[in-house]
Amino acid sequence: MFNNLEIHHLKTLEALYYYKSVANAAEKLNISQQAISLKLNKMRNIFGDQLFLRQDNSLVPTEYTHKILPYVTNVLENIHNIPLPSALKLCEINRTLVISATDYAQKVLITPLIRKLSKEAPNVQLIVCNIEVASLAKKMAIGNIDLAITSYGYVPEGLLATPIHTESYRCLSGNTSTSNTQPMSLKELVEFDFIVTNPGTGNLKGSADYWFEKQNLSRKIIMSAPSFDMTKAFLKNTNMVAFIPSRLLPCDGLNEIILEKYPPGYEVVATYHPRSKDDILINWVLKEMAKHSN
Repeated sequence: MFNNLEIHHLKTLEALYYYKSVANAAEKLNISQQAISLKLNKMRNIFGDQLFLRQDNSLVPTEYTHKILPYVTNVLENIHNIPLPSALKLCEINRTLVISATDYAQKVLITPLIRKLSKEAPNVQLIVCNIEVASLAKKMAIGNIDLAITSYGYVPEGLLATPIHTESYRCLSGNTSTSNTQPMSLKELVEFDFIVTNPGTGNLKGSADYWFEKQNLSRKIIMSAPSFDMTKAFLKNTNMVAFIPSRLLPCDGLNEIILEKYPPGYEVVATYHPRSKDDILINWVLKEMAKHSN
């Protein structure tokens, strides 16, 4: 019945009720008398009632207007009392936060966050899911994921990204014979079989392949693992080697191979939908993650 009713209609009705004339209501709302008259005619059609009757130089509310005024006042008061995002406090937020992340981000960034989150925002529930790649933009657009921790190369078009920290790689092996005190050359390194880690995508390519090509070298990738935890587990049971982010070291049962040169690192970023740009919870999480990464 009231699908076409808008807030400005209610403000006009309230002003006409208390100021009892089109001229006075127009002055109060800082709009023209013609605009007031048009809004009144629109409301008469919406409510199916005259709402105000002219008597001498005043407008007299109908019985129906007297009846609905408390509802109108209540609606306007509730709208006026809606807090601005900047006025919200973390402890007042009651919602579920969904973060998509690799096992690396879960350990390095989310684990330190949990205790602080439960203290500062006790009414926030946290869901952590494995990293999304193909459907990340879609799931963020419909609100299924609030935040994703990834690298710049995996940020879909249309999403925002905030840098968290820069990560570097180390080379690990489960083979004790690879322990060295003198840096190993890259020519020696590519004689080993490699495991690469590709969270969210299964393929036999790694982020360091292009770098090896620039060194005029190629490596032999034998296996792709879905997480760094699985990569480390496989290394312990093979003679293969793999690049592991430095913040996941040390690793029990694995040896670090000191190299002459290392592949370039990468910038870890948090990506989110543009509508979350001013979200107080998202911004707090981003600051906390950056704080714990330093």
